[in-house]
Order: sequence, then C-alpha cells, then structure tokens
Amino acid sequence: MQERTNGRPAGDSYTAAAIAALLVLTGIMLLAMFTRTEPHPPLEVAPFALGPFLAASLATGAAAYGLAVRGMRFAMATAVLFVLTALVSYGPQKYVDPAFPRIWPAVIVAQLCMAVILYRAASQAVRWVRTARGSCA
Repeated sequence: MQERTNGRPAGDSYTAAAIAALLVLTGIMLLAMFTRTEPHPPLEVAPFALGPFLAASLATGAAAYGLAVRGMRFAMATAVLFVLTALVSYGPQKYVDPAFPRIWPAVIVAQLCMAVILYRAASQAVRWVRTARGSCA
C-alpha cells in the first residue's frame, strides 16, 4: 500500500531506486570518458558528441529522480525520457559491441533499471486509463 503525504500519494520508491542506479552508471561512464579509463565510451557517437549528451541525460535523470521521490505528476514521463537517453549507452545494440565482454555488468544492470522504470510507467498508465474510464461512466 502506498503511503500518502498531504492527501497525495508518496513517491514511487522503486522507480526512484532504478533512476538512481541509472544515474550512477551514466555518471561513472561520463567520468570514464573524461579520464580515458578503459573501457570508456567513445568521444563521438553520430550525430553528436557523447559528453554533452551524457550531461543532458544526467540532468534529465536528476529531474526524473526529484519528481519520482515526490510522487509528482510528470515523474513517469520524465523517467521514460531518461530511459530513452540511456538507451544510447545501454541499449540492445551493446550486445554486438566489440567491448561488450568488458562492459556487460553495466549494460545488464542498466537494462534491468530501464525495465523497472518502463514497467512502472506502463502500470501507472494502465491504472490512470482505468480510473479515467471509471469516472466517465
């Protein structure tokens, strides 16, 4: 049962935990890129430089985390946007990447986190649609 704060549902701790883990992974990859620690992500990924993209991804993730822990209205939309940015670094294309044997732990953990976020977002959307249909009848 979800706790309530001031009449509103409390934050989604499962989503917040998955966002936090994905933030850590993305931050570590950004640091690895800047320090050239092996294995590090490439500096360029067509059609953009990866550093600024990872920075934007981290900013989106931080916003998603802040919204999720407070149970705010656009938390899931922001979290799904964060997942979409994370797919560049941790998507299924990484299974055929030559570096996969060295980066697989990060890819697997990130994909689990993304699955949790997408599952929670889909569940919330289904609940919202059912509630909206029930109130219209």
